[in-house]
Amino acid sequence: MAIRLAVPNEIVPGERRIALEPGVAQRLIKMGVEISMEKGAAISSHFSDDQFVGVKMVDSVDALYKNADMIFKVAPPTLEELDKMNDGSVVVGFMAPHKNAEMMKKMNEKKITSFSMELVPRISRAQSMDALSSQAAISGYKGVLMGADIASVFFPMLTTAAGTIRPAKVVIIGAGVAGLQAIATAKRLGAIVEAYDVRSATKEQCESLGARFIDTGVSADGEGGYARELTDDEKQQQRDVLAKHISMADVVVSTAAIPGRPSPKIIDKAMVDNMKVGSVIIDLAAEGGGNCVLSEPGDAVKYEGRVTIYAPLNVPSQVPVHASEMYSKNLFNLISPFINENAELAFDWEDDVISKCVLTHDGEIKADMYKDQ
Repeated sequence: MAIRLAVPNEIVPGERRIALEPGVAQRLIKMGVEISMEKGAAISSHFSDDQFVGVKMVDSVDALYKNADMIFKVAPPTLEELDKMNDGSVVVGFMAPHKNAEMMKKMNEKKITSFSMELVPRISRAQSMDALSSQAAISGYKGVLMGADIASVFFPMLTTAAGTIRPAKVVIIGAGVAGLQAIATAKRLGAIVEAYDVRSATKEQCESLGARFIDTGVSADGEGGYARELTDDEKQQQRDVLAKHISMADVVVSTAAIPGRPSPKIIDKAMVDNMKVGSVIIDLAAEGGGNCVLSEPGDAVKYEGRVTIYAPLNVPSQVPVHASEMYSKNLFNLISPFINENAELAFDWEDDVISKCVLTHDGEIKADMYKDQ
């Protein structure tokens, strides 16, 4: 029997993305998958119902889940949503397992198989499935635009009848996917860009995009492409060097985040005290509490009337069309290899990607790091 895929409306406030876009829907339909979607679910992503040719539009989420074998989502399913899902069904999406113990318990009770997009391993074969990276690229791009919008200066150098305007100085902290996209965007806008990351391997990447790499003398290369925890002495050395560069910046964009863990506090109060009047910090690590000690996740703060500190949440939702397209393709690339010629799901549990990103299956938590929750 062909797999029946359901795509609900995302109910988290402010979530404008949808887990399936029309192009990917057509590819799944050609594979024999039967797709149902809640009516109007993609409107906030700027896709109309009639763009989903061949997709059955359903009035209620109860009816949607009643006939579903597999569900594509963006935000983690709520307990109420899980109650409506069939026992033994498959759910794919961001799961935030580090803060959703009750969700995992409910999925185990219903023997729901869940795949957490945060757990997709960062290996070459899984790059096309890496939703953290696809969404981080959007955050880096959008973060610089936010900084340019709030800043009290031009980004590019301008030669005018009133004289020459010098370009803005932008400092990017963190050179992961978001940071590299932020560098590229700031350069395209004409700014002078400096970049910093504790991982020494990123120096060449930053410089290839036109940024000057800030060398603090501290290297924290860790496993899985993330940074290890710094010692107290290393943190102080990092702060001392960064402080000089931040004090001269017009805009600072911080992107240092580790999924499932608090964001490292890189920008302290003393650094902000020494920043120029009118300067801006865009803290893209707000989901984990922020990189700046003065950040208030979800809000903009005017520190002593001098420095604007903005820590936006769920930045990819601000670019819903392309965020949804990229995320939908990530889901397709993860799941489609396991849809057989009869349009049935046949997971290979020995597969490196599947075995790493499965969160719950057959009543058990499969991800080692969350088994004790």
